Amino acid sequence: MRYFIYAIIFISFFDLFTQLPIMSTFAESVGASTFLIGLAVGMYSFSNTFGNIISGFWTDRRGPFLVLLTGLFTTGLSLLLYYFIKEPVLLIIVRFVHGLVAGLIVPAAFTYLANITEKNKRGKGSAVSGAFVGIAAIAGPAFSGILASRTSVPFVFSITSMAMFLLGVIALFTLKKITFSKTEQQSEELDENKVTVGSFFKNTGIIKAFTGAFFLMFSQGVIAYLLPLRVQELGFDSKVTGTLLSTFGIVAVLVFLLPTNRIFDKIAPVYTLALGISLMGISQLLLSASVNIALLYGALACYGVGFGFLFPSINSLLIDSTSKEYRGKAYGYFYAFFSFGVVVGSSLLGWLALGIQEGFILTGIILLVFAFLTLLGNKSMLKSRQLHV
Repeated sequence: MRYFIYAIIFISFFDLFTQLPIMSTFAESVGASTFLIGLAVGMYSFSNTFGNIISGFWTDRRGPFLVLLTGLFTTGLSLLLYYFIKEPVLLIIVRFVHGLVAGLIVPAAFTYLANITEKNKRGKGSAVSGAFVGIAAIAGPAFSGILASRTSVPFVFSITSMAMFLLGVIALFTLKKITFSKTEQQSEELDENKVTVGSFFKNTGIIKAFTGAFFLMFSQGVIAYLLPLRVQELGFDSKVTGTLLSTFGIVAVLVFLLPTNRIFDKIAPVYTLALGISLMGISQLLLSASVNIALLYGALACYGVGFGFLFPSINSLLIDSTSKEYRGKAYGYFYAFFSFGVVVGSSLLGWLALGIQEGFILTGIILLVFAFLTLLGNKSMLKSRQLHV
């Protein structure tokens, strides 16, 4: 059952990563201006934020089964809508719908996973789920880039759509067996009235998980924005960007899957979080100083190790700081911070009009400062891991 949830997580992130190399050119092909191309690319993350939050509230109220099922089938349908796009306005609408319904899947899936994972194995479980995210990050762009060049962008999305429908049908007959007991359902209804948005932001562990998710994807947004420009600035072929990103993904997956993943159950997640975000910050500084191909690969390998430590850590922090009754809502906000981080990371540096090296340096400093701040007040957090409302 656990590996079926991993498959859902994989295909959900695969859907996200397949969009990266093809959406800009697809928007251009239907007549979008430069502004509308940027809007089409960002609209998915914008509406996905709201989808994540809706998923969290709905999961706590009705359970993850119905939310997950709705997300899989509606996302499958939304992916088929790309066949009917002939003008930019329709593309913007479809991107909004796609991001909104896709946002339902991940919080519900991770809620399922957290609730069926033994507490003393939550770190390793988070690492394995992170591996599936990493594999999707490697396979998604390569799959869509190659297939779209030989067929079309809507055809690429239709393949993902079929996978969504297949997983939805399987989920209909398998995940329904996993239900809350009557006592837990009653507890949910009671806690639903007690747990407020403000209470999440009074718990140190949850705050660190949320901000960790934000800065992880903030950093990703910066990498997506600046790395191709840095590669071009140094005079390398654009294909180097793809291999650099693959290096980061492969290293991260190795951290997730090798016996090193046991460290996440033996060391408090706040320490592995600080280590992970520090390595990502150092890699950003290395990218600003790299002048040859070896240093670039070294920087991205360092980034992969940091990502590999950070992702399981923030998941473990969230699990440790919440109970089943409101974990769906917590994951909803958690992945909303993910989506918001991408938008801020890719747009802030453009708004500040910084140079490429300056952008990497600023990002590196921000990540290192955050790593230091995560260690402050750690003693009080360790004394009270659970959110009490």
